[in-house]
Amino acid sequence: MGNAVNKHIQTAEKTGVCGLVAMRLDEFPPELQRLSKNLRTLDVSNNKIAVLPKTIGQFGMLRSFTISNNRLETLPEEFFQLKKLETLSLENNRIERLPPSVDRLTNLKSLSLAGNKVDSFPLALCKLRHLDALDLSRNALTEIPEGVGDLQVIELNLNQNQINNLPAALATCPRLKVLRVEENCLQLTTIAPKILGESKVSVLALEGNLFEVKDLRELEGYEKYMDRFTATRKKFD
Repeated sequence: MGNAVNKHIQTAEKTGVCGLVAMRLDEFPPELQRLSKNLRTLDVSNNKIAVLPKTIGQFGMLRSFTISNNRLETLPEEFFQLKKLETLSLENNRIERLPPSVDRLTNLKSLSLAGNKVDSFPLALCKLRHLDALDLSRNALTEIPEGVGDLQVIELNLNQNQINNLPAALATCPRLKVLRVEENCLQLTTIAPKILGESKVSVLALEGNLFEVKDLRELEGYEKYMDRFTATRKKFD
């Protein structure tokens, strides 16, 4: 295993890209430290890594980090020193929450936490001005807090949680266009009409909740939403 890792690292010293996928790693390879000054892309998916070392904060050039399908429960504080990070994929780990210091990842554009154990919406993400896409599907969320209105994302995926409300604050998200809340616990009465009538949302996915999607037309603002939806489809036709 060590020889295989070293071969990848030798290549990465030249390319700045390292993939150690499905290599049965049970720890973050210490040998990677050799790349801390020039590594831009790192993928250690499909391993058994439970902890990231504090030295992860020294990978100052890292722009893309994928550590999906591992056993992480938390991220060390040092991780949030990665100021150049743009893409972070943490799918299918055991993470319950993100610390407030996640707001230090100021260049983050895409974050996936799908398939974890997150049970409260990480409002610190609202401070990330460049975050375009956030995936919180397949977690344990039950509600969306009012403070979500400052979230800058274009696309928000909340599918397969236990969410029981869509507050009016979502209508004030300045760039939100795609909102996915399929297979949750929403009732028609717990969806704020402002999301339909006063937001920029042009794709609202609500299949698999506690009402028939066709009944959405009963809500105030539905026609305005359909105008946006139709305009969006025309762009791709």
